[in-house]
Amino acid sequence: MKPRRSRDVARLHTIAYIAVSLFAVFAVFPFVMLLINSFASEHAIINYGYSFWPRELSLSAYSMIFQSPQKMMRTYGLTIFITTAGTLLSLFFSTMAAYVLSRKELRYRNAMSFFLYFTQLFNGGLVPYYILISKNLHLQNSLLVLILTPMFSVLNILILRNFVANSIPASLFESAKIDGANEITLFIRIAIPLSTPAIASIGLLTALGYWNDWWTPMMFIQRESMYPLQFTLYQLLSSINFAAAMVNSLPVINMPKESLKLAMTVVATGPIILVYPFVQRYFVKGITLGAVKG
Repeated sequence: MKPRRSRDVARLHTIAYIAVSLFAVFAVFPFVMLLINSFASEHAIINYGYSFWPRELSLSAYSMIFQSPQKMMRTYGLTIFITTAGTLLSLFFSTMAAYVLSRKELRYRNAMSFFLYFTQLFNGGLVPYYILISKNLHLQNSLLVLILTPMFSVLNILILRNFVANSIPASLFESAKIDGANEITLFIRIAIPLSTPAIASIGLLTALGYWNDWWTPMMFIQRESMYPLQFTLYQLLSSINFAAAMVNSLPVINMPKESLKLAMTVVATGPIILVYPFVQRYFVKGITLGAVKG
């Protein structure tokens, strides 16, 4: 009976590996096509469309993006700094707020949670928000506006609160209190390590939000030296579209408009993709740490 069961398990594993491999191929194929066609000439894309092997290769799109290498390196460094600092601060304060709201001994915790949730349903609008950031807080044209503005997310706090409340036994905190641990120790030594899966998931989404943020610099940054990557690429694409709209002759065909969009996608998404394997490692580590023995 056992050999037959082992054969069935082996067949099931084989089918599962094949299915997951096919799914991975279908998921990666669009990005591979995007990467390949970013090296195609504008003439080949317009006349022959996207293909797995372009008929005419060209580096004009990348040449246009990196026509000022120092500027691009500065925007890359600035974006990496903003993403790293903003993600770490956001995770720390969001996890702290989630831990406080998850404690049953906290009075009015449900009322405070509803107050946070209420802000997701109603807000003052764009004009009061702009006046608050630029006139009252005086964060315009500063790195703080790029870090602090997208830092707080009520949805992330509520997700982390539910994870801490439902996944970490209250008896664990009580036993640590008996041993003399205070609230800071409970938060740093217990809540954060055992919430690693949720923190890693929220951290990845938060990092993506910081990396792809172009709206905040468009609203509050006027200094070109403080433009992050996404807004710099947005400006470049807007300039190309404006030039294409103003000129109605043959030279527009040679302008890398379509290939520029593909190259911009590669430049913008390439570095952030490298973060995922490291986050996946913390998924497994967090699940292991979150196991509670009876």
